[in-house]
Amino acid sequence: MKNSQLQKSILLIILVLLIDQISKIYVKTHFLYGEDVVVFDWFRIHFIENNGMAWGAEFGGKAGKLFLTIFRLFAITGIGYWLYKSIQNNGHKILIVAISLIFAGALGNIIDSVFYGVIFNTPYNATATLFAEEPYGQLFFGKVVDMLYFPIWSGYLPEWLPIWGGKPFTFFNAIFNVADSAISIGVGLLIFFNKKAFPKED
Repeated sequence: MKNSQLQKSILLIILVLLIDQISKIYVKTHFLYGEDVVVFDWFRIHFIENNGMAWGAEFGGKAGKLFLTIFRLFAITGIGYWLYKSIQNNGHKILIVAISLIFAGALGNIIDSVFYGVIFNTPYNATATLFAEEPYGQLFFGKVVDMLYFPIWSGYLPEWLPIWGGKPFTFFNAIFNVADSAISIGVGLLIFFNKKAFPKED
């Protein structure tokens, strides 16, 4: 049973990583930076890169970027141990799936941060080259590729709303990737099915 759970977990992680990395590499080598392709009115492929944390936040320049990457490496080690112990303790399937998704998503973005700076270039007004002779950065200083954009609704908010009233607003305004989606789904599973994922002992 434990071996079966472990195998399924590894397969899920590999599947998420493949989809994540293939989509990132394709977009980076076929799209100009900032290029936007409308799939549906509410869904676009919009290529940007994220230098820092979620929502494009940055801090501390190169030192902050290095700290963030190293922190992610420590964090994923802890997530991996959590996954291993949960399997060993016959954790609920929802718990195993959720942790596997979080692990895969975190690892997907770590690959960008650690390696993309030394395998891609960033030519002006041209698509990037994989395994370029003159890459754009250094090890641990890569940029995370984002491309999924769901501007479900755009318009002006009512004047009576405090702070944002009368201003243009887009829902959903974040641009993210498959790895981010895996993390969000994993966390969502833990929140919505917490009683099954973390059953109380009798």
